[in-house]
Amino acid sequence: SSSSFPARRDGQVRLRMGESGVAAEPPATVNQVFASAVERFGSCTAFGWKDGEAWKVMNYREYYQQCRTAAKGFLKLGLERCHGVGILGFNSPEWFMADIGAILAGGFAVGIYTTNSPEACQYVAENCQANVLVVENNKQLQKILQVHDQLPHLKAIIQYKDALKDKLPNLYTWEEFMQLGREEPDTQLDEILASQKPNQCCTLIYTSGTTGHPKGVMLSHDNLTWTALSTGRTVCLTDADQSQEIVVSYLPLSHVAAQMVDIWITMRVGGATYFAQPDALKGSLANTLREVRPTAFMGVPRVWEKMQEKMKAIGAKSSTVRRRVASWAKDVGLQTNMMKMESNGALPRKPLNYRLAKRLVFQKVRKALGLDRCTRCYTGAAPITRDTLEFFLSLDIPVYELYGMSESTGPHTISLSDAFRLTSCGKVIGGCQTKICNPDAEGNGEICFWGRHVFMGYLNMPDKTEEALDKDGWLHSGDLGKHDEQDFLFITGRIKELIITAGGENIPPVPIEDAVKEAIPLISNAMLIGDKRKFLSMLLTVKCHIDGETGAPEDELTPEAVEICRKMGSNVTRVSDIAGGRDRLVTAAIQEGINRVNEQATSNAQRIQKWIVLEKDFSITGGELGPTMKLKRPVVMKMYKEQIENFYKEVATMSLSDK
Repeated sequence: SSSSFPARRDGQVRLRMGESGVAAEPPATVNQVFASAVERFGSCTAFGWKDGEAWKVMNYREYYQQCRTAAKGFLKLGLERCHGVGILGFNSPEWFMADIGAILAGGFAVGIYTTNSPEACQYVAENCQANVLVVENNKQLQKILQVHDQLPHLKAIIQYKDALKDKLPNLYTWEEFMQLGREEPDTQLDEILASQKPNQCCTLIYTSGTTGHPKGVMLSHDNLTWTALSTGRTVCLTDADQSQEIVVSYLPLSHVAAQMVDIWITMRVGGATYFAQPDALKGSLANTLREVRPTAFMGVPRVWEKMQEKMKAIGAKSSTVRRRVASWAKDVGLQTNMMKMESNGALPRKPLNYRLAKRLVFQKVRKALGLDRCTRCYTGAAPITRDTLEFFLSLDIPVYELYGMSESTGPHTISLSDAFRLTSCGKVIGGCQTKICNPDAEGNGEICFWGRHVFMGYLNMPDKTEEALDKDGWLHSGDLGKHDEQDFLFITGRIKELIITAGGENIPPVPIEDAVKEAIPLISNAMLIGDKRKFLSMLLTVKCHIDGETGAPEDELTPEAVEICRKMGSNVTRVSDIAGGRDRLVTAAIQEGINRVNEQATSNAQRIQKWIVLEKDFSITGGELGPTMKLKRPVVMKMYKEQIENFYKEVATMSLSDK
């Protein structure tokens, strides 16, 4: 019955326990799992952060004490059961302690994107009835102060970095807040901990969704602790008493994937998390990786693409000999890894040329990237192109795709070294199941999930919860996919993203967009248009410099893009030289690439008839991309309405004059 999936804040759900294996593991609260980690790994490093030039660390025993102190601080400030603690800031030890402290105190941990506007912060804080907000610095504090009068549940604000610019009532520094906690007795906290159950909510993840307000995904203690256990086992992480796993925390912690990797999976195996600098995605991540040398690393596709672009730019400057050696090694790397993939990781012995290439090239590349100890490189959260996957595979760095959603506490399927197929997002994690609903002739249908990782519901949204969870408790992903003969899952599109032309043809845009990016390396983003239209058209953007501070796209082309245009015979250096068809040679070359893609089209309706290069690239700041770089199609449609209408204007007049 649907009543077992309440969207109520104080609800309890029936856990989807299995008969055997990991699905049958006894459920545990966050506190129980943390306490047992302290028992096993108490003196191991839990996390490291940079203080000036030096790295400082804290062990598990101390980490747990600090989280308890934070929990008592929250209780002292008036945090009520099932109310939110909103956290707004870049990844840091304080972020983790605020998150876990909120959970131990019986509240909800609620990450808020640092890129949110004041209004968006207000919506989330009010939706989860936040009693406390934890902000990083004055910049984030100002957003909250702007909407302060619209937050009736808010009792206190804590700022964890920088000195306070102004003394305001109920505004605390991190130190003042922790002092409150240290002065509190343990009795109330211990009573709350004793009363917590694994099937109660402890965390809210707000998902942007393509339209309307974000929805608060309710995750239970069991969702977090069990998913972390199963994922760690699936990818065979080692416990710290054998050899410690190390990760770098830089992806937004308001996103489920970052929380899962950086906090929960790591805690399960006694791993260490090292915090990157706030400007990680603007370039400093490369240095952090070289210093920390993680054993596992998760990058959204854009991170891998940026690495690829940088390496190509460096490669273009190398001597002819070095270029030849690199090119030979990449051929060997791709061949060997493809063979390894086909034989499910079982290559009896590595061929001689591979061993040589490894010594001459691969080891050096890994070292330069800080990935020399990294046996598990992952990508997820948005589609990645085959081109990027093959590029890293040729350098002997298999990038394993994983797939899941906030509603499944992060991962659902993962690629492994002995179960890996290019462009597949792997196989289901232990104790979970996948079902393809209403498959068509090719086996394509909606991907549905089952397992203890499936969320409780959307906070205060019973109707939306019922759309996502069917009466048997299966989670409907909204993604289209299919399995191959060996049960590898391939995502083929979004149900909501399907373009249905005026002629009634169903066209998944992603494969066509990927094909265009692959055929024309100058293109950074491509968006296919054609819903309810007579033919397909496309918006294109070209690779340009990104402002390090704001993340906004600039007019200057990247060195790689300039190089590509040279090969087309053009001397352009700026986006504005190309946009709107201003450069004849580049326009002709793009058209040629589009023609090549059209030749591969499965039907006439799937050919791209018109296209335009836009004046600037898509970005998070521009609003075209979500926080994980996912294309927000409805937003782009609105923003470029005029250009889109132009595609279909002349046709109307032509068809009139044809009569």
